[in-house]
Amino acid sequence: MTYNLQAVTQKLLCYCRENDWAGYDPYDALNSRLFQLLPLLNHRIPQIALTQALKRSPVNLRRLMMVPKTQNPKALGLFLAALVRLPEGEPAERDGLIEHLVGRLAALRSAGEDWWCWGYSFPWQGRAILVPAGAPNLVCTVFVAEALLDCFDRRQDQRCLTMAVNAAEYIRDVLYWKDGDLAGFSYPLPNIRGTTHNANLLAAALLCRAYRHTGDRKFLEPAFTVARYSVGKQLPDGSWWYGEAPTQKWIDNFHTGYNLGALQDIGRYAGTDEFDAATRQGFEFYRTHFFREDGAARYFHDRTYPIDIHSVAQSILTLLAFRDLHPESVSQANSVWRWAMEHMWDERGFFYYRVLRLCTIRTSYMRWSQAWMLRALVSLLTESGEASGSSSSDSATVLVKV
Repeated sequence: MTYNLQAVTQKLLCYCRENDWAGYDPYDALNSRLFQLLPLLNHRIPQIALTQALKRSPVNLRRLMMVPKTQNPKALGLFLAALVRLPEGEPAERDGLIEHLVGRLAALRSAGEDWWCWGYSFPWQGRAILVPAGAPNLVCTVFVAEALLDCFDRRQDQRCLTMAVNAAEYIRDVLYWKDGDLAGFSYPLPNIRGTTHNANLLAAALLCRAYRHTGDRKFLEPAFTVARYSVGKQLPDGSWWYGEAPTQKWIDNFHTGYNLGALQDIGRYAGTDEFDAATRQGFEFYRTHFFREDGAARYFHDRTYPIDIHSVAQSILTLLAFRDLHPESVSQANSVWRWAMEHMWDERGFFYYRVLRLCTIRTSYMRWSQAWMLRALVSLLTESGEASGSSSSDSATVLVKV
């Protein structure tokens, strides 16, 4: 079958708009109204069990479990980042959609906070802690702030710059910590001193971007301190554990992609080549460990399944971002896209969640799946236009065969 890249992008965008940018999430089980009706469920073990059951089920049980669809600030940030990268006038309502998303992000900031910061639209239960819905979350805040800066760079909307810089100040003033040789940004809550590398590097990159926009060097010291800590934990083969806690010893696709993209941004915004060698080694590991020859994007570095749509999207973004480091990066990104279209695309206009060894989980998740894939497809569309020497709108003629 032959797919038109721009047509698929537009169909996915239409699906997200028709659903008011709202949907389910792999981790939204605790939004279930059953917890209000059945207080016995409102404890750690039942919460973990229900979250895992809904996440792993090949059948979407959320309507039965009375889980509502919600707008997630991280998803809205990804939608905003995608829309501002589209050519002017595509779609015709583009400017209005951008204004709407910026307004929704302003409305969905974490309640009761003096800072511009954001959290997820659902509570989630970890092994030891419960993160409340809307509680300030470093990763969510970074992605929203980055999207706001994307919007400012292209439209000079001062509101976006003000919100994003204040979010960077929140990360610097509230979340930054240092203890001897250890350094990091608190995650997933402000009182938890974790050593999660993708959170560290994403936050450091945002601080460097805030420095680039403001010229204020106060952002650089914490950014470089934490980046040096996480880069210092890079393994000899170029990979990173997810984090340094005993329960964080795994290596996965999209968090590795976050690390690499963040290091690239630190170099760009801070004007440094300090992390270039680590980035090159990390990308070589990424390129050679997370893909099958047919283009399927692995979730983990050492086994194929699950094949997760978030990893598909991040694979496209990472391969395109580092196209200068390997001549086959763009073609490899297209292979990932072709595989996803054949195995994970639904003609109703959305992407499936996961392909497992024995089945496919066809649930549509707005943040995890659709927002990430829209962001990735817009980048692929732009790359197609650049590669052909044409404008992005000309790439409507690019056909992808699967």
